[in-house]
Amino acid sequence: MSVFIYTYSVFLAMSRLPVCYLTVPSGRYDTWTFLRYIATDQDGSHRMCIDYRGLNKVTLKNRYPLPRIDDLFDQLQGASWFSKIDLRSGYHQLKVREADIHKTAFRTRYGHFEFLVMPFGLTNAPAAFMDLMNRVCRPMLDRSVIVFIDDILIYSKSKEEHVVHLREVLEILRRERLYAKFSKCAFWLEEVQFLGHIINREGIKVDPAKIEAVMNWEIPKAPTEIRSFLGLAGYYRRFIQDFSKITVPLTRLTKKSEPYVWGSEQQMAFDTLRHKLCEAPVLTLPEGVEDMTVYCDASRLGLGCVLMQRGRVIAYASRQLKPHEANYPTHDLELAAVVFALKIWRHYLYGVKCTIFTDHRSLRYFLEQPNLNMRQRRWLDVVKDYDCEILYHPGKANVVADALSRKTEHAPLRISHLKMAVTTSFVDLVLRAQEEASREENQNGERIRGQMAALVRDSRGLLTRFGRVWVPRAGTARQTLLEEAHKSKFSIHPGATKMYRDLRTGYWWPGMKRDVARYVESCLTCLKVKAEHQKPHGKMQPLEIPEWKWENLTMDLITKLPKTPRKFDAIWVIVDRLTKSAIFLPIRESSTAEQLAKIYVDEVVSRHGVPVSIISDRDVRFTSRFWERFHAELGTRLHFSTAYHPQTDGQSERTIQTLEDMLRACVLDFGACVLDLGGYAAAGDGGWVVVVLTPVAASHR
Repeated sequence: MSVFIYTYSVFLAMSRLPVCYLTVPSGRYDTWTFLRYIATDQDGSHRMCIDYRGLNKVTLKNRYPLPRIDDLFDQLQGASWFSKIDLRSGYHQLKVREADIHKTAFRTRYGHFEFLVMPFGLTNAPAAFMDLMNRVCRPMLDRSVIVFIDDILIYSKSKEEHVVHLREVLEILRRERLYAKFSKCAFWLEEVQFLGHIINREGIKVDPAKIEAVMNWEIPKAPTEIRSFLGLAGYYRRFIQDFSKITVPLTRLTKKSEPYVWGSEQQMAFDTLRHKLCEAPVLTLPEGVEDMTVYCDASRLGLGCVLMQRGRVIAYASRQLKPHEANYPTHDLELAAVVFALKIWRHYLYGVKCTIFTDHRSLRYFLEQPNLNMRQRRWLDVVKDYDCEILYHPGKANVVADALSRKTEHAPLRISHLKMAVTTSFVDLVLRAQEEASREENQNGERIRGQMAALVRDSRGLLTRFGRVWVPRAGTARQTLLEEAHKSKFSIHPGATKMYRDLRTGYWWPGMKRDVARYVESCLTCLKVKAEHQKPHGKMQPLEIPEWKWENLTMDLITKLPKTPRKFDAIWVIVDRLTKSAIFLPIRESSTAEQLAKIYVDEVVSRHGVPVSIISDRDVRFTSRFWERFHAELGTRLHFSTAYHPQTDGQSERTIQTLEDMLRACVLDFGACVLDLGGYAAAGDGGWVVVVLTPVAASHR
């Protein structure tokens, strides 16, 4: 913030400098004399800044590199304890060479002065000070300390390590006579604010103070204001998927040839960007260089890619198309997205084995094509520098490298029963939202005008309709409810139909089904783990519809799972073909047919009786002589699917797809996928339309 020439702040700043031996009066009145202004720091203190633009134009630039902030943060993986030190007026702790002192002269109402120490505003000041700090802290750089100009961050994996690291840094600062400002230092933190980010042991996220600045940003009135907004938001673009595609309408208005007309398209982009920043995810810091996976996509709006490691997002990247790229064919655009990802994340991917997924099937054979144009040959040279494998993933399937087979063991989660309850805090949230939405001026936006008279208050004071609580758009109640119904450990990412059926029993609002469908479509976890389960081609004859529940079953096995502490590494899936209810039994992959028979009697026959028929695949245990004789004695007919044709047992296969999607979602959301089912678990997806009742309801009729 600039301060006028004759303010009291200028007098205080000027009176402090000679006392601290930072400036001396100048008797020279040559061309090296510059105006000054006062800058206010975050803590309210003032520092003198000089307008050195004239001097900077003729200064030979110091090309000492400043570190990439992404590279600095990558060093923090695994750290749990942090301390940060901010040097007091850092630049003033460097002396100016005597022959150059006169070049720092500036004029005030009190006369001409010269700096004896390095002032703020010189073009080479950041590089010179960065060079000093790197030489001073070199023994600890990238081991326990990261430095960005005058900001020092000490990080450690344990308290014991942090004691040692902190002592080393403080001793170095004392030895080199570098002084810190105690009011801006912080020690022994488990979460630290550094360079506009919040860092803890979980990863890195956006600083809430910056989010508040974005949320309070007024609608831009000119192209320069749009550039300022995009500059602040762009600093956090690694947190926002498809950042460049979202900002296309805003970027268009910054062109000189484009008339400045703020329309609905720009307003939507402005609101979307602010909303995305508010819900920015916590990004994981990379653990080593193994298992790097890149997902690339391209459209006529821009290029986008996601860098992941073991199912966790490390960074997003995107950019808009250049004018000449808009004429590229689809094949070249998809290839451009791959090259863009390799270049922007070169420091992660160069020299390591990585996998790149694209939704353009022909790119898998790009490296083998003999006839390429000049542009493709240039890109081929780039791709060949990397040890990467290009694979195809269909459309929105986003097939993440199988996290189930590579996830380390965790303590099992044993659930005796589940109970969902509406807390008083949520009731208060809905009450406040209803009061806000009931106002006359808000009823049109809530699409509730004309229906207010039909709303009835229940015993809690909540407005209801059809006996269901009205959840308005105002406030955060509706968003909280949708997140709980979709992302909590009680639900684990159901489909739109299942989620709507769950919610409509207790809640209502106009357009509820459409809002639920849109919410599910925008869920990033669902896009990553759920594929488009297309119906296969060919002649198909449906199986006969059962007449009673648990008379006709299908069964299959999920194998190659990580072992639980009880040594389970497979799930036996048994589905009732009429009600679609499913039983998930934890077993060992080495279990014999005799052991499966005992589990079958204890968990299925004892609860639901002996079935009439069973459809299964041709697993050696299901085709064994013992299994055939066992069911012959029970009076159950066995049917087997055709070899290499799993569609015969489509009911089990579809249930397994749903279960695997839920397990993958658990990995991404909760960081664990090993479930101890405690010997028995029953579930019903409720998403099939053949049965009007849900599976659980149908099983108990």
